[in-house]
Amino acid sequence: MKNILMRSLVIFIVMSFLNAQFSEWTLCFLKEKSDGIALVPIGVLVECIIVTIVSFITILIFRKNYSSVLKIAVLFEIIYLITLIISGTNPLAYFSNKTDAGLLALFLYVNSLVVFLIIFVFNLLYSKIISSKIKN
Repeated sequence: MKNILMRSLVIFIVMSFLNAQFSEWTLCFLKEKSDGIALVPIGVLVECIIVTIVSFITILIFRKNYSSVLKIAVLFEIIYLITLIISGTNPLAYFSNKTDAGLLALFLYVNSLVVFLIIFVFNLLYSKIISSKIKN
Protein backbone atom coordinates (compact mmCIF):
# COMPACT_ATOMS: atom_id res chain seq x y z
CA MET A 1 0.00 0.00 0.00
CA LYS A 2 2.12 2.83 -1.28
CA ASN A 3 -0.71 5.34 -1.37
CA ILE A 4 -0.86 7.24 1.93
CA LEU A 5 -4.57 8.01 1.59
CA MET A 6 -5.50 4.38 1.10
CA ARG A 7 -3.21 3.26 3.93
CA SER A 8 -4.65 5.82 6.32
CA LEU A 9 -8.22 4.90 5.42
CA VAL A 10 -7.53 1.22 6.09
CA ILE A 11 -5.92 2.03 9.44
CA PHE A 12 -8.86 4.23 10.44
CA ILE A 13 -11.42 1.59 9.51
CA VAL A 14 -9.54 -1.17 11.34
CA MET A 15 -9.15 0.96 14.47
CA SER A 16 -12.84 1.95 14.33
CA PHE A 17 -14.08 -1.61 14.10
CA LEU A 18 -11.67 -2.80 16.80
CA ASN A 19 -12.85 -0.07 19.19
CA ALA A 20 -16.49 -0.99 18.54
CA GLN A 21 -15.80 -4.72 18.94
CA PHE A 22 -13.85 -4.25 22.16
CA SER A 23 -16.68 -2.17 23.60
CA GLU A 24 -19.08 -5.02 22.74
CA TRP A 25 -16.79 -7.50 24.48
CA THR A 26 -16.63 -5.16 27.47
CA LEU A 27 -20.42 -5.25 27.72
CA CYS A 28 -20.34 -9.04 27.58
CA PHE A 29 -17.71 -8.99 30.32
CA LEU A 30 -19.86 -6.69 32.45
CA LYS A 31 -23.01 -8.71 31.65
CA GLU A 32 -24.86 -5.40 31.58
CA LYS A 33 -27.49 -4.89 28.89
CA SER A 34 -29.87 -2.40 30.47
CA ASP A 35 -30.20 1.33 31.08
CA GLY A 36 -29.14 2.28 27.54
CA ILE A 37 -25.69 0.75 27.99
CA ALA A 38 -26.43 -1.84 25.30
CA LEU A 39 -26.15 0.84 22.61
CA VAL A 40 -22.60 1.80 23.58
CA PRO A 41 -20.90 -0.18 20.75
CA ILE A 42 -23.08 1.59 18.20
CA GLY A 43 -22.24 4.93 19.79
CA VAL A 44 -18.54 4.05 19.74
CA LEU A 45 -18.81 3.10 16.07
CA VAL A 46 -20.55 6.39 15.22
CA GLU A 47 -17.93 8.30 17.19
CA CYS A 48 -15.16 6.41 15.38
CA ILE A 49 -16.75 7.25 12.02
CA ILE A 50 -16.68 10.94 12.97
CA VAL A 51 -13.06 10.58 14.12
CA THR A 52 -12.23 8.82 10.85
CA ILE A 53 -13.69 11.67 8.83
CA VAL A 54 -11.84 14.32 10.84
CA SER A 55 -8.59 12.34 10.70
CA PHE A 56 -8.91 11.72 6.98
CA ILE A 57 -9.44 15.43 6.33
CA THR A 58 -6.36 16.13 8.44
CA ILE A 59 -4.36 13.64 6.38
CA LEU A 60 -5.61 15.26 3.17
CA ILE A 61 -4.46 18.68 4.36
CA PHE A 62 -1.11 17.60 5.84
CA ARG A 63 -0.32 14.66 3.55
CA LYS A 64 3.47 14.99 3.70
CA ASN A 65 3.59 14.91 7.50
CA TYR A 66 1.79 11.57 7.84
CA SER A 67 3.96 9.08 6.02
CA SER A 68 4.13 6.30 8.61
CA VAL A 69 1.52 3.98 10.04
CA LEU A 70 2.34 5.01 13.60
CA LYS A 71 1.80 8.71 12.90
CA ILE A 72 -1.58 7.90 11.38
CA ALA A 73 -2.55 5.68 14.33
CA VAL A 74 -1.42 8.34 16.83
CA LEU A 75 -3.53 10.95 15.00
CA PHE A 76 -6.60 8.69 15.22
CA GLU A 77 -5.90 7.90 18.86
CA ILE A 78 -5.50 11.54 19.90
CA ILE A 79 -8.67 12.64 18.13
CA TYR A 80 -10.58 9.65 19.54
CA LEU A 81 -9.47 10.40 23.10
CA ILE A 82 -10.36 14.07 22.67
CA THR A 83 -13.85 13.13 21.49
CA LEU A 84 -14.24 10.79 24.47
CA ILE A 85 -13.30 13.63 26.79
CA ILE A 86 -15.64 16.06 25.02
CA SER A 87 -18.51 13.56 25.19
CA GLY A 88 -18.22 13.53 28.98
CA THR A 89 -16.79 10.06 29.42
CA ASN A 90 -14.73 10.24 32.58
CA PRO A 91 -12.35 7.30 33.10
CA LEU A 92 -11.76 8.24 36.73
CA ALA A 93 -15.46 8.17 37.66
CA TYR A 94 -15.26 4.46 38.48
CA PHE A 95 -12.80 5.05 41.30
CA SER A 96 -15.13 7.45 43.09
CA ASN A 97 -18.42 5.70 42.27
CA LYS A 98 -18.26 1.93 41.70
CA THR A 99 -20.91 1.55 39.00
CA ASP A 100 -21.00 -0.40 35.75
CA ALA A 101 -21.25 2.84 33.76
CA GLY A 102 -18.06 4.09 35.39
CA LEU A 103 -16.31 0.81 34.68
CA LEU A 104 -17.50 0.95 31.08
CA ALA A 105 -16.10 4.48 30.74
CA LEU A 106 -12.77 3.27 32.09
CA PHE A 107 -12.77 0.33 29.68
CA LEU A 108 -13.45 2.64 26.71
CA TYR A 109 -10.14 4.35 27.39
CA VAL A 110 -8.33 1.06 28.07
CA ASN A 111 -9.79 -0.46 24.89
CA SER A 112 -8.54 2.52 22.93
CA LEU A 113 -5.01 2.01 24.19
CA VAL A 114 -5.20 -1.73 23.47
CA VAL A 115 -6.28 -1.01 19.88
CA PHE A 116 -3.33 1.35 19.49
CA LEU A 117 -0.97 -1.31 20.87
CA ILE A 118 -2.36 -3.87 18.42
CA ILE A 119 -1.68 -1.51 15.51
CA PHE A 120 1.80 -0.82 16.91
CA VAL A 121 2.64 -4.54 17.18
CA PHE A 122 1.35 -5.31 13.66
CA ASN A 123 3.37 -2.40 12.30
CA LEU A 124 6.47 -3.67 14.10
CA LEU A 125 5.99 -7.21 12.78
CA TYR A 126 5.33 -5.94 9.26
CA SER A 127 8.48 -3.81 9.39
CA LYS A 128 10.57 -6.77 10.54
CA ILE A 129 9.20 -9.00 7.79
CA ILE A 130 9.77 -6.40 5.09
CA SER A 131 13.30 -5.57 6.33
CA SER A 132 14.24 -9.26 6.35
CA LYS A 133 12.96 -9.65 2.78
CA ILE A 134 14.95 -6.61 1.65
CA LYS A 135 18.16 -8.02 3.17
CA ASN A 136 17.70 -11.31 1.31
